Amino acid sequence: MWSVLFVLMGTSAWLVWRRKGFSGAGTALKLYLAQLVVNALWSWLFFAWHLGALALADIALLWLLIAGTIVAFWRHHQVAALLLLPYLAWVSFAAALNYSLWQLNPAVLG
Repeated sequence: MWSVLFVLMGTSAWLVWRRKGFSGAGTALKLYLAQLVVNALWSWLFFAWHLGALALADIALLWLLIAGTIVAFWRHHQVAALLLLPYLAWVSFAAALNYSLWQLNPAVLG
């Protein structure tokens, strides 16, 4: 699933960059880069460090950054924004899983 999502995400950012460049869509592209960093951090928090609560906070921030990126991309390229909707849906599902696993395994995901 992540392979498909990353292709959609990359295509989305490329469409915005191609239409407006960094000078015309700087805020939107910075939001995109910020969500990539937060996305990468989640894997470390949850899988490597077993910090369920912090991973949940991280994924909540990720959700907000993706939503903000969608809004920002919409202003520059509507198709680019729509390409991020499956990503937002998947992160919503992952957030529910994160919460459930954290609640069911407090000794492991403290």
